[in-house]
Amino acid sequence: MKARIFLDTNILVYAYDRNDPKKQEVAQSVLVESLENESGVLSVQVLGEFFNVVTRHIKKPMTTNEAKDAIELFSNYFVQEIDLAMVHRSIETHKLYRISYWDALIISAAERAGCQRIFSEDLNANQLYHKISICNPFL
Repeated sequence: MKARIFLDTNILVYAYDRNDPKKQEVAQSVLVESLENESGVLSVQVLGEFFNVVTRHIKKPMTTNEAKDAIELFSNYFVQEIDLAMVHRSIETHKLYRISYWDALIISAAERAGCQRIFSEDLNANQLYHKISICNPFL
């Protein structure tokens, strides 16, 4: 098993959004590779955000059942639960790095799951947050 990598919501969304075929191909490749080598980590927050975005905010939205089926597939990844200690850590991270609470919660989940990297388009590529590096696979 390789080092764990946390997959932000945009990776999952692009894998299902046909509006940008190049990003879709990259996202699907990241998902397949991280599933095959058992390195991919998600959080319940990411799954909830995925559902919201793909059913309401992409050009060709998925049905509720399609999104539910996709989330069922994502259950093959390690899914980090969120607890009160993580909420407190997220608030500290929000203050320290001056990022949104929701991004800080992603970092907190990655940290709890023992991830060394976060794959995300939203956070600053190559920046370290609590010794976790950010990688933007779309660059």
